Amino acid sequence: MELTAILFLVGAYLLGSLSSAIIVCKLMGYDDPRQGGSGNPGATNVKRLYGNKPAAITLIGDMLKGVLPVAVAHWAALSPEAIVLVGFAAFIGHLYPVFFGFHGGKGVATMLGVMFGLSLPIGLAVAGTWLFVAKVLKISSLSALIATALAPVYVYFLSGEVSWTAVTLVMTMILFWRHKGNIQRLLSGEESRIKNTPEKE
Repeated sequence: MELTAILFLVGAYLLGSLSSAIIVCKLMGYDDPRQGGSGNPGATNVKRLYGNKPAAITLIGDMLKGVLPVAVAHWAALSPEAIVLVGFAAFIGHLYPVFFGFHGGKGVATMLGVMFGLSLPIGLAVAGTWLFVAKVLKISSLSALIATALAPVYVYFLSGEVSWTAVTLVMTMILFWRHKGNIQRLLSGEESRIKNTPEKE
């Protein structure tokens, strides 16, 4: 692998390691989201703890961590294999952030950002699935699991890139592993539903 690609991988991992949830909550005067709710530093837990505004900012931040490095890799004309590995590095950075004790989020929003970085149609397909399932079933984890399970299919048919499909499949498998607790609660009928959390000041 060329030095340029390696530098992109390192940069993407470091960008992914910037935990949006922790940074946003600190800047807005809230406690570390890892200390409350589900303990997950992600948009869903931030919404549960502190309301819609910090959750929305967290979601955008986590998505941008996936979009930006992949988009820059495209601009730099890296190979398709290098481009998707840059996205994977950002995803791993979000899951295991070097700046926050390697205790990161579950990766849904960052993976979605990577999908948008790879291709707008791919991103829209995954996001559309996520939003549709969330609207109908009102279970955040289930909508994320279904959307990411279909992501490799979307990538394959919308891009034809085998390397993109393979890496997306790996991200999906990791994401399912990170959601093993949610999957157990879904199977037992104990998973919480999406609620309209009142905005907190």
